[in-house]
Amino acid sequence: MKQARVLTAEELNAVIAYAVNHTGKWARRNRMLLLLSHTTGMRVGEIAALQIADVLDINGNVLQEILLTAHKTKGSKARRVLLPQRTQTELRTYIRHQFALDSLRGIAYQWGAKPLFYSQKRNAFTANQLSQTFSRIYASAGIVGATSHSGRRSWITALCARGANVRAIQLLAGHRNLSTTQRYIEVGEHVLRSVAEMAG
Repeated sequence: MKQARVLTAEELNAVIAYAVNHTGKWARRNRMLLLLSHTTGMRVGEIAALQIADVLDINGNVLQEILLTAHKTKGSKARRVLLPQRTQTELRTYIRHQFALDSLRGIAYQWGAKPLFYSQKRNAFTANQLSQTFSRIYASAGIVGATSHSGRRSWITALCARGANVRAIQLLAGHRNLSTTQRYIEVGEHVLRSVAEMAG
């Protein structure tokens, strides 16, 4: 089976720009969905299952990590997702604007069970609905071959290209086997040239 396309940084920027400028009232949501997928490597089903209490503490601070319970993950195995600082900042801005809030203090207590992302029908996304949303955004932005899994593959490939320890990537991705992580890594021409230069 053909794997989802890995996006370059330029392609991701183009997709985000498309989402911001061409998806109307869903622009803010779509931008956050793309950023979360490409900066954390979360699976589409995990993103669809997120609730406000998963990302905010009682004081309204965005958490440094998301604790995914077993029923929210593939393979029904609980895991944690570490959030880069940029993603934490983006989530704070997204929640404030999306839910028209002046302050996030106490929101996790009041609205903790609310979905973080809503579909066009104003319901929580199913994994399938969110998968279709990702595919539609990528296709409309002209990125052929990209799917809801592209963010995860791009994230793993980018970490590897930057020299991250593959075992650490495996743990962050929630893979049981290192071989699974290795299958996600795309070795493109720019990576080969970069490695070749190391030997020079």
